[in-house]
Amino acid sequence: MVTATSAAAPTLIGSVRRALRLLESVGAHAHGATAKQLAREAGLALPTAYHLLRTLTYEGYLRRERGVFVLGDAAQRLVCAGAARSRRATLAEVLGRLRDALGVPVYFAVYHEGEMDLLCVADSPACPAVDARADFRATAHAHAIGQCLLSQLDEASRRDHLDRYPVRPLTPYSVRDRSTLLERLDSLGRMEPVVARQEYRLGTVCAAVPITVGSAAAALAISIPLRQQERLLPAAERLRREIGSLLTSQILSISI
Repeated sequence: MVTATSAAAPTLIGSVRRALRLLESVGAHAHGATAKQLAREAGLALPTAYHLLRTLTYEGYLRRERGVFVLGDAAQRLVCAGAARSRRATLAEVLGRLRDALGVPVYFAVYHEGEMDLLCVADSPACPAVDARADFRATAHAHAIGQCLLSQLDEASRRDHLDRYPVRPLTPYSVRDRSTLLERLDSLGRMEPVVARQEYRLGTVCAAVPITVGSAAAALAISIPLRQQERLLPAAERLRREIGSLLTSQILSISI
Protein backbone atom coordinates (compact mmCIF):
# COMPACT_ATOMS: atom_id res chain seq x y z
CA MET A 1 0.00 0.00 0.00
CA VAL A 2 1.26 3.51 -0.89
CA THR A 3 1.17 5.86 2.09
CA ALA A 4 0.45 9.58 1.85
CA THR A 5 4.05 10.32 2.73
CA SER A 6 5.53 8.09 0.04
CA ALA A 7 3.03 9.31 -2.54
CA ALA A 8 4.12 12.90 -1.94
CA ALA A 9 7.85 12.13 -2.08
CA PRO A 10 9.54 13.30 -5.29
CA THR A 11 11.14 10.83 -7.68
CA LEU A 12 14.86 11.66 -7.67
CA ILE A 13 17.40 10.42 -10.19
CA GLY A 14 20.59 9.59 -8.36
CA SER A 15 22.95 10.00 -11.28
CA VAL A 16 21.66 13.50 -11.97
CA ARG A 17 22.11 14.50 -8.34
CA ARG A 18 25.66 13.13 -8.33
CA ALA A 19 26.50 14.94 -11.57
CA LEU A 20 25.20 18.20 -10.12
CA ARG A 21 27.35 17.78 -7.02
CA LEU A 22 30.37 17.34 -9.27
CA LEU A 23 29.51 20.50 -11.20
CA GLU A 24 29.20 22.41 -7.94
CA SER A 25 32.59 21.11 -6.84
CA VAL A 26 34.23 22.12 -10.12
CA GLY A 27 32.63 25.57 -9.90
CA ALA A 28 34.19 26.07 -6.47
CA HIS A 29 37.71 25.77 -7.92
CA ALA A 30 38.74 28.74 -10.05
CA HIS A 31 41.73 26.85 -11.48
CA GLY A 32 40.10 23.42 -11.74
CA ALA A 33 40.42 20.25 -9.69
CA THR A 34 41.46 16.64 -10.26
CA ALA A 35 39.04 13.75 -10.51
CA LYS A 36 40.21 12.37 -7.15
CA GLN A 37 39.68 15.72 -5.44
CA LEU A 38 36.23 16.13 -6.96
CA ALA A 39 35.20 12.59 -6.05
CA ARG A 40 36.25 13.18 -2.46
CA GLU A 41 34.40 16.51 -2.21
CA ALA A 42 31.23 15.10 -3.81
CA GLY A 43 31.33 11.98 -1.65
CA LEU A 44 31.52 9.65 -4.65
CA ALA A 45 33.46 6.53 -5.44
CA LEU A 46 36.29 7.31 -7.85
CA PRO A 47 34.98 5.04 -10.69
CA THR A 48 31.54 6.69 -10.44
CA ALA A 49 33.13 10.14 -10.48
CA TYR A 50 35.24 9.27 -13.54
CA HIS A 51 32.15 8.05 -15.41
CA LEU A 52 30.17 11.19 -14.64
CA LEU A 53 33.09 13.51 -15.38
CA ARG A 54 33.61 11.91 -18.80
CA THR A 55 29.90 12.33 -19.57
CA LEU A 56 29.85 15.97 -18.44
CA THR A 57 32.96 16.66 -20.50
CA TYR A 58 31.46 15.02 -23.60
CA GLU A 59 28.32 17.19 -23.23
CA GLY A 60 30.39 20.37 -22.89
CA TYR A 61 29.61 21.12 -19.24
CA LEU A 62 33.20 20.43 -18.23
CA ARG A 63 36.56 20.72 -19.93
CA ARG A 64 39.76 18.87 -19.02
CA GLU A 65 42.93 20.93 -19.07
CA ARG A 66 46.35 19.72 -17.87
CA GLY A 67 44.84 16.97 -15.72
CA VAL A 68 42.18 19.08 -13.99
CA PHE A 69 38.52 19.68 -14.75
CA VAL A 70 37.12 23.19 -15.27
CA LEU A 71 33.68 24.43 -16.27
CA GLY A 72 32.99 24.13 -20.00
CA ASP A 73 31.14 26.34 -22.44
CA ALA A 74 27.75 24.75 -21.81
CA ALA A 75 27.98 25.50 -18.09
CA GLN A 76 29.11 29.04 -18.81
CA ARG A 77 26.08 29.55 -21.03
CA LEU A 78 23.84 28.49 -18.16
CA VAL A 79 25.53 31.02 -15.88
CA CYS A 80 25.21 33.79 -18.46
CA ALA A 81 21.56 32.95 -19.09
CA GLY A 82 20.83 33.14 -15.38
CA ALA A 83 22.59 36.49 -15.09
CA ALA A 84 20.65 37.82 -18.08
CA ARG A 85 17.35 36.75 -16.49
CA SER A 86 18.36 38.51 -13.29
CA ARG A 87 19.15 41.71 -15.20
CA ARG A 88 15.83 41.53 -17.04
CA ALA A 89 13.99 41.10 -13.75
CA THR A 90 15.75 44.15 -12.30
CA LEU A 91 15.02 46.14 -15.44
CA ALA A 92 11.33 45.17 -15.31
CA GLU A 93 11.16 46.28 -11.69
CA VAL A 94 12.72 49.67 -12.51
CA LEU A 95 10.42 50.26 -15.47
CA GLY A 96 7.47 49.25 -13.30
CA ARG A 97 8.36 51.98 -10.82
CA LEU A 98 8.59 54.49 -13.67
CA ARG A 99 5.19 53.35 -14.97
CA ASP A 100 3.61 53.87 -11.58
CA ALA A 101 5.26 57.26 -11.09
CA LEU A 102 4.32 58.58 -14.54
CA GLY A 103 0.98 56.81 -14.91
CA VAL A 104 1.87 55.62 -18.42
CA PRO A 105 3.32 52.44 -19.96
CA VAL A 106 7.11 52.51 -20.30
CA TYR A 107 9.17 50.80 -23.01
CA PHE A 108 12.92 50.08 -23.23
CA ALA A 109 14.59 49.18 -26.52
CA VAL A 110 18.09 48.94 -27.97
CA TYR A 111 19.61 48.75 -31.43
CA HIS A 112 21.83 45.67 -31.48
CA GLU A 113 23.64 44.03 -34.40
CA GLY A 114 21.52 45.75 -37.01
CA GLU A 115 18.17 45.12 -35.34
CA MET A 116 15.85 46.88 -32.92
CA ASP A 117 15.05 44.87 -29.81
CA LEU A 118 12.22 45.81 -27.49
CA LEU A 119 13.74 44.42 -24.30
CA CYS A 120 11.09 45.32 -21.74
CA VAL A 121 7.61 46.83 -21.50
CA ALA A 122 6.05 47.86 -18.19
CA ASP A 123 2.31 48.28 -18.46
CA SER A 124 -0.80 47.44 -16.43
CA PRO A 125 -4.59 47.30 -16.88
CA ALA A 126 -4.68 50.97 -15.90
CA CYS A 127 -1.77 51.83 -18.22
CA PRO A 128 -1.99 49.42 -21.18
CA ALA A 129 0.77 49.25 -23.77
CA VAL A 130 0.06 49.98 -27.41
CA ASP A 131 -1.46 47.02 -29.22
CA ALA A 132 1.34 46.04 -31.61
CA ARG A 133 -0.55 45.39 -34.83
CA ALA A 134 2.54 45.84 -36.97
CA ASP A 135 6.03 44.36 -36.58
CA PHE A 136 8.14 46.50 -34.25
CA ARG A 137 11.39 46.12 -36.18
CA ALA A 138 9.90 46.72 -39.61
CA THR A 139 8.02 49.87 -38.56
CA ALA A 140 10.70 51.85 -36.74
CA HIS A 141 9.95 54.82 -38.97
CA ALA A 142 6.40 55.00 -37.58
CA HIS A 143 6.89 55.03 -33.81
CA ALA A 144 8.81 57.33 -31.49
CA ILE A 145 11.11 54.70 -30.03
CA GLY A 146 12.15 53.52 -33.48
CA GLN A 147 12.81 57.03 -34.73
CA CYS A 148 14.77 57.72 -31.54
CA LEU A 149 17.00 54.70 -32.12
CA LEU A 150 17.48 55.53 -35.80
CA SER A 151 18.49 59.08 -34.88
CA GLN A 152 21.41 57.71 -32.84
CA LEU A 153 22.86 55.62 -35.66
CA ASP A 154 25.55 56.76 -38.06
CA GLU A 155 24.48 57.49 -41.61
CA ALA A 156 25.57 54.14 -43.02
CA SER A 157 23.79 52.12 -40.32
CA ARG A 158 20.66 54.22 -40.68
CA ARG A 159 20.52 53.77 -44.43
CA ASP A 160 21.22 50.04 -44.08
CA HIS A 161 18.23 49.68 -41.77
CA LEU A 162 15.94 51.58 -44.12
CA ASP A 163 17.15 49.49 -47.07
CA ARG A 164 16.00 46.39 -45.21
CA TYR A 165 12.85 47.97 -43.76
CA PRO A 166 11.53 50.56 -46.23
CA VAL A 167 9.34 53.43 -45.09
CA ARG A 168 5.67 52.53 -45.53
CA PRO A 169 2.97 54.73 -43.98
CA LEU A 170 0.80 52.92 -41.44
CA THR A 171 -1.71 55.72 -40.83
CA PRO A 172 -2.59 59.03 -42.52
CA TYR A 173 -0.20 60.67 -40.03
CA SER A 174 2.84 58.47 -40.70
CA VAL A 175 5.95 59.86 -42.34
CA ARG A 176 5.38 59.37 -46.07
CA ASP A 177 8.80 58.57 -47.49
CA ARG A 178 12.44 57.92 -46.72
CA SER A 179 13.77 61.38 -47.50
CA THR A 180 11.23 63.04 -45.21
CA LEU A 181 12.16 60.64 -42.41
CA LEU A 182 15.89 61.29 -42.83
CA GLU A 183 15.30 65.04 -42.72
CA ARG A 184 13.33 64.63 -39.51
CA LEU A 185 16.03 62.48 -37.91
CA ASP A 186 18.76 64.95 -38.86
CA SER A 187 16.83 67.80 -37.24
CA LEU A 188 16.56 66.16 -33.82
CA GLY A 189 18.61 67.51 -30.93
CA ARG A 190 21.00 65.20 -29.07
CA MET A 191 18.81 64.64 -25.98
CA GLU A 192 15.55 65.93 -27.42
CA PRO A 193 12.52 63.69 -26.91
CA VAL A 194 11.18 62.22 -30.15
CA VAL A 195 7.41 62.58 -30.49
CA ALA A 196 5.13 60.63 -32.82
CA ARG A 197 1.44 61.46 -32.94
CA GLN A 198 -0.80 58.72 -34.37
CA GLU A 199 1.96 57.60 -36.74
CA TYR A 200 1.99 53.98 -35.59
CA ARG A 201 -1.60 53.61 -34.48
CA LEU A 202 -4.56 55.95 -34.63
CA GLY A 203 -5.60 57.26 -31.24
CA THR A 204 -2.13 56.96 -29.70
CA VAL A 205 0.70 59.45 -29.18
CA CYS A 206 4.16 58.48 -27.97
CA ALA A 207 7.50 59.97 -27.01
CA ALA A 208 10.98 58.49 -26.67
CA VAL A 209 14.15 59.74 -25.00
CA PRO A 210 17.60 58.63 -26.20
CA ILE A 211 20.05 56.88 -23.89
CA THR A 212 23.72 57.20 -24.72
CA VAL A 213 26.06 54.58 -23.27
CA GLY A 214 29.29 54.44 -25.23
CA SER A 215 28.49 53.56 -28.84
CA ALA A 216 25.26 51.72 -28.02
CA ALA A 217 21.89 53.12 -29.11
CA ALA A 218 19.04 52.75 -26.62
CA ALA A 219 15.85 54.55 -25.70
CA LEU A 220 13.09 54.77 -23.12
CA ALA A 221 9.61 55.59 -24.38
CA ILE A 222 6.06 56.17 -23.23
CA SER A 223 2.66 56.11 -24.94
CA ILE A 224 -0.60 57.87 -24.11
CA PRO A 225 -4.10 57.82 -25.62
CA LEU A 226 -4.73 60.75 -27.93
CA ARG A 227 -7.46 62.11 -25.64
CA GLN A 228 -4.79 62.62 -22.94
CA GLN A 229 -2.08 63.99 -25.19
CA GLU A 230 -1.52 67.05 -22.98
CA ARG A 231 0.23 64.68 -20.56
CA LEU A 232 2.77 63.48 -23.13
CA LEU A 233 5.45 66.17 -23.05
CA PRO A 234 5.49 66.66 -19.24
CA ALA A 235 5.79 62.89 -18.78
CA ALA A 236 8.55 62.69 -21.41
CA GLU A 237 10.47 65.48 -19.70
CA ARG A 238 10.22 63.72 -16.37
CA LEU A 239 11.37 60.51 -18.02
CA ARG A 240 14.37 62.36 -19.45
CA ARG A 241 15.32 63.61 -15.98
CA GLU A 242 15.12 60.08 -14.58
CA ILE A 243 17.57 58.68 -17.13
CA GLY A 244 20.58 60.31 -15.45
CA SER A 245 20.00 58.53 -12.15
CA LEU A 246 19.28 55.23 -13.90
CA LEU A 247 22.56 55.42 -15.80
CA THR A 248 24.41 56.34 -12.61
CA SER A 249 23.03 53.22 -10.95
CA GLN A 250 24.06 51.22 -14.07
CA ILE A 251 20.65 49.54 -14.21
CA LEU A 252 20.17 50.50 -17.84
CA SER A 253 23.84 50.33 -18.77
CA ILE A 254 24.16 46.62 -18.00
CA SER A 255 21.06 45.88 -20.08
CA ILE A 256 22.38 47.49 -23.26
